[in-house]
Amino acid sequence: MSFSSAMQRPVTSSATLLRWVKPSAGQRLRTFSSYGNTHLSSKRDMQTATAYHPHTLPSSFPPPRSAGGPDSSISADFPPAPEAKSPQNASQTEPSSNMNARENEAQKSQAASPAPKPSPKPRRPLRPRKAAMKVTPVAIEQLHKLMAQPEPKFIRVGVKNRGCSGLAYHLEYVEKPAKFDEVVEQDGVKVLIDSKALFSIIGSEMDWQEDKLSRRFVFRNPNIKEQCGCGESFMV
Repeated sequence: MSFSSAMQRPVTSSATLLRWVKPSAGQRLRTFSSYGNTHLSSKRDMQTATAYHPHTLPSSFPPPRSAGGPDSSISADFPPAPEAKSPQNASQTEPSSNMNARENEAQKSQAASPAPKPSPKPRRPLRPRKAAMKVTPVAIEQLHKLMAQPEPKFIRVGVKNRGCSGLAYHLEYVEKPAKFDEVVEQDGVKVLIDSKALFSIIGSEMDWQEDKLSRRFVFRNPNIKEQCGCGESFMV
């Protein structure tokens, strides 16, 4: 009996110990959990939504759209039906339609008619071109004598590189003008000018000169800048 009683004492003591430990552990857990809540509550929560504002429902609602219309599931807004035209309005529209038809016909006739042609520009009167060379009456008389011979020939005037100043007149008899020769016609006679010498001869005057030593055609050129002392050569 003493052994059993001795064994029972520790059992009772452990049970009492557990009873005393359980409430103390619970209190500790409570204090820890409350400490965590107080720690979290001290921090400010981030606001991600607007504050809540309570609203109340309206007491009265607007009437339905189909209240004033006929008994149908859907009432749509249709345009009003066109009014019937009175006889007076019809009589007024008939003259206006006739006027429009006349205007359309007039426009068609105007479109069909050809546009007036622009008047041609007046042409400028052609002025006679100034002759490249003049011929004196004495020279014309000698040219007529040459043309009256049995075998008439033309006189062709040119220049050659010769003399002290570089250029000298050159005359020759030809039966017909060359392709690019300049023809000077005056008082019924024709004088030919070589196209290569035209720049040097243009503006000159052809004359006939006679003296005790010679008879010949001479030229007076206003474009000469330098001339030989004997008068045979020149430079323009």
